[in-house]
Amino acid sequence: MTKTFAVIGDPIDHSLSPNIHNSAFRELDLDCTYIAYKIPKNELSYGLDALKKIKISGFNVTIPHKIDIMKFLDGTDEDSKLIGASNTVTNQNGVLTGYNTDMQGFLDPIIQRELDIKNSNILLYGAGGAARAIIVAFAKQNAKKITIVNRTIEKGKELEELGKKLGLNSEIISLENFEGNKNKYDFVINSTSIGMKNEIFPISQDLIDENSVVYDIVYKPINTDLIKKGKNVNATIIYGYEMLLGQAVRSFEIWMDKKAPYSAMKKAILGGFS
Repeated sequence: MTKTFAVIGDPIDHSLSPNIHNSAFRELDLDCTYIAYKIPKNELSYGLDALKKIKISGFNVTIPHKIDIMKFLDGTDEDSKLIGASNTVTNQNGVLTGYNTDMQGFLDPIIQRELDIKNSNILLYGAGGAARAIIVAFAKQNAKKITIVNRTIEKGKELEELGKKLGLNSEIISLENFEGNKNKYDFVINSTSIGMKNEIFPISQDLIDENSVVYDIVYKPINTDLIKKGKNVNATIIYGYEMLLGQAVRSFEIWMDKKAPYSAMKKAILGGFS
């Protein structure tokens, strides 16, 4: 019997996950399929019931459900508990278990480039589920300070507290009040959806230079406005698809309990931009 997997979220049309996982299934000749399933923000409970009815084997969770999904899970891994968000779920006879692959997926391309996180100064845009994973990642790697920029202070306050609890010097500044800040940052990271629709990224070009690492977790388009701004000053660039690949590899291995076909999955991601 064919096993079905999915990615849930809204928007979902842009998702490369079906491409990636279906390529992996084909590569290993597995009787599995992967679909994109749109669940609007306030319909998560209804959507999960529908997935259980079709006996979904597992699913990924993206914007805007990574935090809310926690309320519907029967169990979670330690990373999900620490981060307060989950992006990978297994379904065993109606029992939903959540995992978080965001943190390691985020760190993978930084580690591969042998970039030093210790004592670094970080600028992070956004305060959603992915931002929580990023803060935990930087805290675990002994970064020096993180400045969180978000439209609303309230949402960012939770992340500021999370960072402090993990021993990371953290502050939250509203997007409105941040424009005049002229500090230099070792890492400039976008964890919001800004850039998906080719929007201008709200950062002053002079906050980035050739010593900066610019990392945008938006993966489509591949060259977002923030990435372009980084390239303008010869910053080190990390593309969103690299985090997506790291997450996908871990999701596959959680579901299948076998090594993921990394090369086939990477090829599927890059093919999605052509």
